[in-house]
Amino acid sequence: MIPLYKLERLPAGQRRRKLVRLLTEWERRLYDLLGSFRAGETGGDSLSRRISGSSILPESERAWLLGICRLVLEDSAINQDALTGADRQIITGTPAQRVEMSAQELLRLCNHARHALVHATGALPADWDFVHPVSGIPGERNYRSGMMVYAEDLRSPFNMGSVFRTAEAFGADRILLSPGCVSPEHPRSARSAMGCVDYLPWDRCALEDLPKNVPVFALETGGTPLRDFVFPREGVVILGSEELGVSPEALERAEYGRVSIPMTGIKASINVGVAFGILVYAWADYLDRSASNAR
Repeated sequence: MIPLYKLERLPAGQRRRKLVRLLTEWERRLYDLLGSFRAGETGGDSLSRRISGSSILPESERAWLLGICRLVLEDSAINQDALTGADRQIITGTPAQRVEMSAQELLRLCNHARHALVHATGALPADWDFVHPVSGIPGERNYRSGMMVYAEDLRSPFNMGSVFRTAEAFGADRILLSPGCVSPEHPRSARSAMGCVDYLPWDRCALEDLPKNVPVFALETGGTPLRDFVFPREGVVILGSEELGVSPEALERAEYGRVSIPMTGIKASINVGVAFGILVYAWADYLDRSASNAR
């Protein structure tokens, strides 16, 4: 650990950049420690259940980390509202109060301090700057057999990763990608997918090679409203590109139909990842309700 007095002596800009790197490293470490604590000693969600900071970090490390956050609090360039009252109480608290501090409170403090510094440096936040908890890959993945997604010419790595993450969350069977799609293994795709690229099956597939034995439908404007659409138990939904939407050829291939999300705003337009999230939730909910009614 770098002595705090050495950090205090650095020029302001260099100190801020150094503190951002340190806080990023510690935030990731706290996520890892909380995950290990959950896996080894507890059940449930360690990010929501209160865990004492002293159970995962020794006093010397907690004191040093709070010293780092104190340097952030004392920086006149940061937006003082970026640190909450709870954050300030932790930083300025007594040793006895530090013992009572939870690991989650320390994690939130690191996150708030890091983003306050990033803003002070003039850098614009980006999705790849975020620090996310990393969960282990399950031994067996639960999914809805036959629920498939066909992404046609998605160009944005972020959107691709978002589609993978959402598809896995709602139990999609697999994702098929047109030859023009960005690779899901692109660093920014993998980042926004949060590891789902590794265990959600996917493959490249030309439009004419889509499965012939299941219904194919498209998510596009001008179709049946989402609430009225009869979703198939198994099928392929086609997602169009960010710029051009679903191609005429893909709409022709979507013989089962076209489903649309009703919107009332001026733009009446949403990101493809958001649209897919709305669609796949409705599909999964429809299947669950149908199964429940059949019992």
